Amino acid sequence: MIDYRPGRERGHANHGWLDSFHSFSFGGYHDPARMGFGALRVINEDRVEPGGGFAPHGHRDMEIVSYVLEGALAHRDSLGNGSVIRPGDVQRMSAGRGVVHSEYNADPGARVHFLQIWIEPAQRGIEPGYEQRHFDVAARRGRLALVASPDAAEGSLRIHQDARLHAGLFDGDEAASLPIAPGRRAYVHLARGELRVNGHTLAAGDALALEGESRIDLALGRGAEALVFDLPLSSGAS
Repeated sequence: MIDYRPGRERGHANHGWLDSFHSFSFGGYHDPARMGFGALRVINEDRVEPGGGFAPHGHRDMEIVSYVLEGALAHRDSLGNGSVIRPGDVQRMSAGRGVVHSEYNADPGARVHFLQIWIEPAQRGIEPGYEQRHFDVAARRGRLALVASPDAAEGSLRIHQDARLHAGLFDGDEAASLPIAPGRRAYVHLARGELRVNGHTLAAGDALALEGESRIDLALGRGAEALVFDLPLSSGAS
């Protein structure tokens, strides 16, 4: 089963300082058919104007991954972490039993464009944690680089769920494939450009949800940047 999800059907909220698209129900956008996909609960595509940002606020029991496409995102949290996230950087914050953080546009002259992703952890009430790594263009060019996994394989960030997040850049003849093991599902989100995935042509913001498929094939990209989630059939949270 392949479910094509056009980006134009996402939820949308424009607050002036923030222009946000929601792949799944979030905030004022509620769609019972789009409550998440297995352990994947949120993909928000956010553009924050200079001077704008999210004031300190709390989270619990969620793996929060930030992936910057353009600009610079400043992060601060109650664990004492402070950093600026730029294109190629991937950040993971495990909210666990509770953490407070803030996110602001770190560039006074340009918008920051990023994806915020929430993945439900396999276990609730864990120790909060933070991690950030850089994956350069060469690591993602024409291939699916593993950027988050439960065992920190291949230098990826460690997330507390049996889920794997891959990121890839595709142009022209560049192509990649990823097997989907029996009993698992996958979700492909195209962050920008155009890409052919399992017979479907995706534009920026589009997605494919796949169940009962044996592999994902990505090809014929035009400035494409794709995120691919390899997920268990259920979150298994306890």
